[in-house]
Amino acid sequence: MVREKYVVQRSKHTCLRRVVQQVKGERSYHIFYQLCAGASDNLREQIHLLPAKDYLYLNQSSCLFIDNVDDSFDFVAVQRAMKAVQISEEYQNKVFAMLAAILWLGNVTFSVIDDENHVEVDDNEALSCTADLLKCSKTRLMEALTTRKIRAGHEDIVQKLNYSQAVDSRDALAKAIYAGLFDWLVEWINKSFESARNFTDRFITILDIYGFESFVKNGFEQLCINYANERLQQYSNLHLFKLEQEEYTSEGIDWTRVEFKDNQDCLELFEKKPLGLISLLDEECTFPKGTDYTFAEKIKKHLDGTSCFQAERGASFRVKHYAGEVTYETMGFLEKNKDTLNFDFLRLLASCESPLPQIFATKLEEDLQQRTDPSRKNSSESNKLSISTKFKGQLCRLMQRLGDTEPHFVRCIKPNTLQRPDLFEEDLVLQQLRSCGVLEIVRISRAGYPTRLSHKNFANRYGFLLPTTSLLQNDSLNKCVAILHQFNIPPEMYQMGFTKIFLRAGQIGSLEDSRLRTLQAIIHFQKLYRGFKVRCYMKKLKRVTLYLQSLIRGKQAREKYQIIFRQIKSAILIQRFTRSKAERQSFLILRHNAILIQRAARIWLIRRHKNASERDSSSGVKSPSEQKEHPDLMDEHSEDEDSEAVSMVPEKKSESPSCVSPSELENLENRLVLAENALKDKEAENNIMHQRLKEYEARWSDYRAEISSLEQMWHAQITSLQAGLSTMKKTLASQVSQTSLAEVDVRLLARSSAIERRAALHILPANEDEDVDWEGMSSEAKTPDNESISRTASIPPSNLSPYHSGVVGLWREFEHRSQVFIDDAAFLKEVKSGETKASINPDDELRNLKLCFNTWKKDFKHRLHETKLALQKLGDVEQKSAEKLKKNWWRMRKAHCKGIMAHP
Repeated sequence: MVREKYVVQRSKHTCLRRVVQQVKGERSYHIFYQLCAGASDNLREQIHLLPAKDYLYLNQSSCLFIDNVDDSFDFVAVQRAMKAVQISEEYQNKVFAMLAAILWLGNVTFSVIDDENHVEVDDNEALSCTADLLKCSKTRLMEALTTRKIRAGHEDIVQKLNYSQAVDSRDALAKAIYAGLFDWLVEWINKSFESARNFTDRFITILDIYGFESFVKNGFEQLCINYANERLQQYSNLHLFKLEQEEYTSEGIDWTRVEFKDNQDCLELFEKKPLGLISLLDEECTFPKGTDYTFAEKIKKHLDGTSCFQAERGASFRVKHYAGEVTYETMGFLEKNKDTLNFDFLRLLASCESPLPQIFATKLEEDLQQRTDPSRKNSSESNKLSISTKFKGQLCRLMQRLGDTEPHFVRCIKPNTLQRPDLFEEDLVLQQLRSCGVLEIVRISRAGYPTRLSHKNFANRYGFLLPTTSLLQNDSLNKCVAILHQFNIPPEMYQMGFTKIFLRAGQIGSLEDSRLRTLQAIIHFQKLYRGFKVRCYMKKLKRVTLYLQSLIRGKQAREKYQIIFRQIKSAILIQRFTRSKAERQSFLILRHNAILIQRAARIWLIRRHKNASERDSSSGVKSPSEQKEHPDLMDEHSEDEDSEAVSMVPEKKSESPSCVSPSELENLENRLVLAENALKDKEAENNIMHQRLKEYEARWSDYRAEISSLEQMWHAQITSLQAGLSTMKKTLASQVSQTSLAEVDVRLLARSSAIERRAALHILPANEDEDVDWEGMSSEAKTPDNESISRTASIPPSNLSPYHSGVVGLWREFEHRSQVFIDDAAFLKEVKSGETKASINPDDELRNLKLCFNTWKKDFKHRLHETKLALQKLGDVEQKSAEKLKKNWWRMRKAHCKGIMAHP
């Protein structure tokens, strides 16, 4: 979790320089290249994204790609990481839109409009895309980039910017958006981790220093970065040189001090008040007429005598840093120190519809309020803390935080300037080692005592290496001396301090080797002993395990035997009952058959005895001698009786309800099979009939729907024609008398009765152009109320104009044709449904009827339009005659009134 952020390397004019400017061979932040390479087509279209080569902020260094680095793959990894910290896809697209807005902002160009180098923004694609991505007004964006509002009393003065000021203002806005986006991401990550609740005073801080900068042209940004490196280098020297040598002195060690390069003079050049670089820069910024040249002359005047400062020609000066001399050009120092991100940008971001710029505006407002000097009451722009002052204050707080921790330093050496692997430039590396003070650190380590332990810790760590007699000593110092004598360490290789023992490099190695060998021997003995104990325990455990296994296996075998025994017993019992049931059924059948045979035999014997007794009673009984004399007759008689008895057995069997012959049973089964087959055939036929019925119903529904749609279309068209005719009828209402209307109604009633007769006959007309002779009908017709209407009051034709006769004819034709079409459609519908039988094809007749209707409709509309135009002309003439008549009447009226007045 990030608990505190410092702008030492992230301020708008230091490390954020890389957003808007890169040196040759240097890339901007990787996220810009990853976005241009890995964005999807949908995202590209949404944020108007172009390749990286088309953006000024990316192509000015001529370094768009890095070997063995896949920007599109890294972009996918960035999206996964954002998803892991619970940033939704919607907010991811908004973040990418802000990055694209920064890139498009770099393509915004300016044009000079007057001799004072004032500029205006070119209205091009870059400006439109930037305004669209920020969701702000294009006019407001142009004003914020080219003007600045200065608060003078209670009024705002609008000041136009020149070309360089407008470019700086544009770059400041881009860096502000990037800085706000960075802060928002840090805050979001902290919320997703939710570790603030469990925060303790124990923490690990990683400070990544950008490094010392020295270019061909060095400005305000390089001055701030090198000042921060000077302060951090002093902190490193304090721990690696001063504190170490002070420890030697405090412990009473015989030590020759090692001289190292101290940069305190360079720091005083920056921080000294009131004649330091930062103080003089802030003072010059407060002057209304202060310029970069006046600032250069002022520092040359006040700082020329210092050891680390050297004046140069023009608006340049040189500073001797710990890493070497750097020449700075004061061009733009005052403008950048004032911070061109003014309240105009704050108002611009606050007016954006996108949520992220609004959040940035809120953060910038808080930052501007903190930047205001609390010792001054008003809050004008001149009272805001400058960039250098704020930079210095945060650097001091960072040093205080580092002072409360235990520091560990990692020096990163740049092997070459070409950013290639396996390439080592000796001069470059040696320069870095010297500038970072690594050579002095190595020299101190070689001449000093890098290994230092307290007496107690040394005795506890190596005391077990002494013989048994020496272990009885209770003093830690004596134990330490005994250990050193035991291992024959010469006195010049160590020194005893008041509380610690100091050893030169390489001496602790022999002690560690002896300790390691002793520990290994002890561990080997412990290993053998523990192995013996474990083997004994293993043997005992094995015996107990085998015994337990035998008991468990015996129990399992017994349980399994009981289960198998119960299964066999149950199977035998089931078999016994099954066999008993089968034998019982066989016995019952056999007994039943025996009873039937016995019954038949007994019946046969009874009948035989009865027949014999009847014959004896009727013919008399023969003597035995006769029976002996006629044995053949007796045999024949007996055979007849036997056959009669046998023939009577089936009759008795048939009489018994429990006996059915096999032939009859087989006959019944055959009849049952035939009945089932016939039933299945009937069901199949029934299913086929149901399917056909459904098909017919579906076709009938389609036919009805089609006819209904045609009827609705015809009714709609007829309604429109009726409306037109009604309009004409209203225009004639003032000229046609009630008798003519009664005549029309009578004719309409007569026509409706004729149409009803046609519909009752269900006969289509032979010719579609057939008309009805309405004049030859009866002079009387029945109304719906069964009242008789006479046609005696008709208007003679001589009284009607040709136009009136044409309208009446159109009305009659419309009523007749509309009713004919409706009746024909109803008739076709009845034929289609089968209610009326006719030798015609309904589908063909329906198409013909539709074609005839469309043809008549076009012709009728044309004639109706011509009649309407003629009536309009007639109305104009009649209106003029009526006005003329009205004027004559008024003239006669006035003359009459004058005559009355003259002859009272």
